[in-house]
Amino acid sequence: MRSILLLLALAAAIPVSAQSLFRKEPDYAQFNTSYDGRFTFVRVRFRPLPGFGGGGGYWRDRDLKWDHDYPTAERHLTRILDELTTLGPKTEESNILMVDDPEFFNYPVAYLCEPGFWDLNEAEAASLREYLLKGGFLIFDDFAGPHIFNFRERIRQVLPGAALVELDVSHPIFDSFFKIESLDHDHPYYGVKAKYYGIFEDNDPEKRLMMIINYNNDIGDYWEWSDAGFIPISLSNEAYKLGVNYIVYAMSH
Repeated sequence: MRSILLLLALAAAIPVSAQSLFRKEPDYAQFNTSYDGRFTFVRVRFRPLPGFGGGGGYWRDRDLKWDHDYPTAERHLTRILDELTTLGPKTEESNILMVDDPEFFNYPVAYLCEPGFWDLNEAEAASLREYLLKGGFLIFDDFAGPHIFNFRERIRQVLPGAALVELDVSHPIFDSFFKIESLDHDHPYYGVKAKYYGIFEDNDPEKRLMMIINYNNDIGDYWEWSDAGFIPISLSNEAYKLGVNYIVYAMSH
């Protein structure tokens, strides 16, 4: 398909050097773009769990968790969205927002990576609950193994009683733009099989899907490194197809 063949060529047009910008906590607001109604990729900023931020040596106070693959991953994905869909997204700008920022409610779709390290207080949980119940959609990515335990705890804060439902390829989100034939995907590093979960309004699979959860996977990493030459094209293409489908589904439901 011609559209799939475009993916790597488009991604190659965006430099990866900008990703180093956010290795130390910045004044992130200065890089945000103002709301004008156009689709804008929004990345959720959060405080890592106590004792789990930073890292050692060079990475001390630099590994923010929420910033992994920023900004290259979203630049690559929004270029693909711009070429293949009618969303007309911003391709050179994106936003980083806390979930209790009033600006967060201007954007119907948001991306949160590394939820294994995600912490939030009760005010943030209440704000995120309101966002989801008003129609917001969340994409969770980049976590594996025991990280799911912290993710479940944070979800209990936000939506007490919410059930994680494992999705199969028959769910409409996997056929919202590209028809995804298989979910037999691997984590890019850990050799574990990806699983896809959803949380539905009122825990009813017949109602609105409020979030998609990429567990044992890291599609943002596939987006970021798709132009580097060491990730097979087929795997990058699958990650792009997932990202496009998620956003098209969220914007049309």
